[in-house]
Amino acid sequence: MNPEERRLSELLHRVAPEPPRRVTVEDVAFRMANTAGQDHRLGRATPPRSRPGLRRVLGRGWAPALAAASVVVVAGLSAGAAVVLTSHHSPTTQGSGGLASPTTSPTSAPATSAVSPTQSTTPATNAKSPVAIPGGPWAAELLDGGHQTLTQGSLVASGDSLYAYTSGYLVRLDPVTGRVLAQTPFSSAVPNPPVIVGSTVWTVLGYSGGNVTLRGFDATTLAQVRTVLVPAFGQVSSNAQGVLVSSPDGRLYVAAGITVAVVDPSSGQVIRRFDLTAGTANSVAVSPDGSKLYIGVGSFQLLVYDVGSGTETGSSTMNIGGPGGNLVATSGGVWGTIGVGMSEWVWFAPDGDLRFAHRESTGAGAGFDSLPSYSGGVVWIGGSHTVECANPANGQALATATIPADNGVVQYFGSPTVTDGHAYAYYQDNNSQQMGLARMTPPSACGQTQPQGS
Repeated sequence: MNPEERRLSELLHRVAPEPPRRVTVEDVAFRMANTAGQDHRLGRATPPRSRPGLRRVLGRGWAPALAAASVVVVAGLSAGAAVVLTSHHSPTTQGSGGLASPTTSPTSAPATSAVSPTQSTTPATNAKSPVAIPGGPWAAELLDGGHQTLTQGSLVASGDSLYAYTSGYLVRLDPVTGRVLAQTPFSSAVPNPPVIVGSTVWTVLGYSGGNVTLRGFDATTLAQVRTVLVPAFGQVSSNAQGVLVSSPDGRLYVAAGITVAVVDPSSGQVIRRFDLTAGTANSVAVSPDGSKLYIGVGSFQLLVYDVGSGTETGSSTMNIGGPGGNLVATSGGVWGTIGVGMSEWVWFAPDGDLRFAHRESTGAGAGFDSLPSYSGGVVWIGGSHTVECANPANGQALATATIPADNGVVQYFGSPTVTDGHAYAYYQDNNSQQMGLARMTPPSACGQTQPQGS
């Protein structure tokens, strides 16, 4: 290395001591439209999203991207080196806007066994000791330092791991320490938590026009293993809120225009479709015994189908206003959300009949999510006012904990889920500028704290 090259190397190290991270098209679009975004590594939280728009609370700032851009400029001018920043997404095929052919077969990328460095990484970070959250519900404590920003509504548990989305990544988290065990570049096209079937984590990569694109990742390494194209009949919903779920037999149910498609994850083939009698599907759920399919359409109508016969057995509406969705099915009926203005709350409809639906939670304000989840044999509901567990058979609360304000500023516990003998939630406190994975120890009234299928 000659003196000029050595000086250039030292300059680059001072400008950007860390290697440039991959910057996606979604990152650029979001940050240009949301100048209020802050750098979570500097301890500043981003504000919650406005309803019913983007359902992400992102905390990754521009600093890494600007540092990477500096490397590109300096290296390009001084040494002629080329550093290309590319999106991690593959182009999503857009439909023509008409009805998809019933004979159209989805395409599926072959499974891969090797882990590519561009697909997934294992962060080498040292775990920090848990920190008690003053007044937090059920002895809540914050894991791994309190600066891990997760996407609202994305935290799920499976086996001995937790999965969630961050800014531009799908991550696997250690429930003991909160540390990121593996991550891969990914941004979900719609609000939908990861869906784990066997050893694969399924996500919604594309959702627009006449197509839905699913992507599967290895549940341990998060290496990409399969991409599946699901043609929609008609246009997909512009108000999608929970369009991908799994059934007890491991099949994937996808809201695909005026149908719900059933996908065999092992082959990537659409093996069945449910034709809707009204509207466009924007949310789906399958009962724990696999006998009933619940489909949300419009604002807000709920359709109930018998899975065995494929016939509609019920239809009801909720005339409260605002978009509905995020369906979760249990033995007693179906749960979902309804949003009005800057508030959102959870309802329960016995047997899937909205005429008898009742409000089940205090909900959340200030643009935060309040979503139901089914984990450990009970239903969990978070928010900015209370956290509760509820009976899946009748919708009654089993235990409720109040979330105190921090000097007048609301604290948020969202996406509760269960594994490793504890309940976990995404925590955010804009007053203390802390956010990340919170661990709670709920009372015995909430039942056994083990995830579904473990």
